[in-house]
Amino acid sequence: MTRTLQPEQIKRVVVRGANWVGDAVMTVAALRELRRVLPAAHITLATRPWAKGIFAGTDIVDELLLIDDTRRGLRASLRRIAEWRARRFDLALLFPNAFEPAFIAAAARVPLRVGYATDGRAFLLTHPLAVPPWRGEQHEVFYYLNLVFELERALTGTARFEDREPQYQLHVSAERQAAARKLLSRHGALNDRPLVVLCPGSTNSRAKRWPPERFAALADHLMGKAKVNVALIGAREELDVTGEVLAKMRRRPVVLTGETDLAGTVAVLSVADLLVTNDTGPAHISAALERPTLVVFGPTNPVTTRPFSPTADIIRHPPDCAPCMLRDCPIDHRCMTHITPEEVFLRAVEMLAHGHCETHAHDGAATHGDESERAAIGAEVA
Repeated sequence: MTRTLQPEQIKRVVVRGANWVGDAVMTVAALRELRRVLPAAHITLATRPWAKGIFAGTDIVDELLLIDDTRRGLRASLRRIAEWRARRFDLALLFPNAFEPAFIAAAARVPLRVGYATDGRAFLLTHPLAVPPWRGEQHEVFYYLNLVFELERALTGTARFEDREPQYQLHVSAERQAAARKLLSRHGALNDRPLVVLCPGSTNSRAKRWPPERFAALADHLMGKAKVNVALIGAREELDVTGEVLAKMRRRPVVLTGETDLAGTVAVLSVADLLVTNDTGPAHISAALERPTLVVFGPTNPVTTRPFSPTADIIRHPPDCAPCMLRDCPIDHRCMTHITPEEVFLRAVEMLAHGHCETHAHDGAATHGDESERAAIGAEVA
């Protein structure tokens, strides 16, 4: 950074939030550090409307400034510029790498603008940061944290990057949890049984999806052998994949896909005994809620994007082409089809029994559970 910052000058901060649910959760630790660095500042989070489900009612930020994502183009940008200018922000901290957030901050005459020098926008930032060389080798949580630590360095001359554990946790009130339990009960969940939530969709990538028939087999085993409640969740645009899972099932689970907004999904995840999911937003939410979370990983990189919590685990059989980061598999989707329902079931049962999990990835065949039980489950699935 090239310009000295004075903390007493920073009274109104705007943070441009991340654009995807999982990324938004990965910024929580950075937002908590920002609150520590600038405890007296009023922090506004400019974010998509769905982010209310994550950040509303938290102590991380003071205010949400919702971005109308139905409006695009120059007119929408001019409207945002006018809104930011009217609020007279002293500092803009930009999580996204895109050009537009930096343009809006500069055009709104925010005097201090901090972000990564990406997408040709360095000239719009007063404090452009080089992308750290370790990006791609460390979790994305640290990519966002680095922005705040560099801001702290500019303010104080030092930054506490090395000696602080990221505080990634989210919390849900008892009232919201009670409402989630009532919702589950109305949809047929039995109060005396554990709850396993399954998320078979993924709104931004078909390649991330474990096949629906695998989720169906897993759900049937969980309901039959493990005697648990199973609930399917997802956004309204994921009703198709939920329908595919239901069509392959022999039993009837609780179906919440399209029935709740993100806030409702967060509350349901907060009372779940386990989430089994693709690499998608709910995986990060559940882990941040410190609930047991099992993620089926295929085309994406777990080093940088696995859920950042010791309560989360992954199952992965990476072929030579993984991680490819593609949204559609051009060949046979082997990274996902090599993962079987029986190994996911056995790992799920183990996590339910322990109520937590150790942080380790299964990059080979599952190694847990009795071999005879594994064979029996495998025969049933086949």
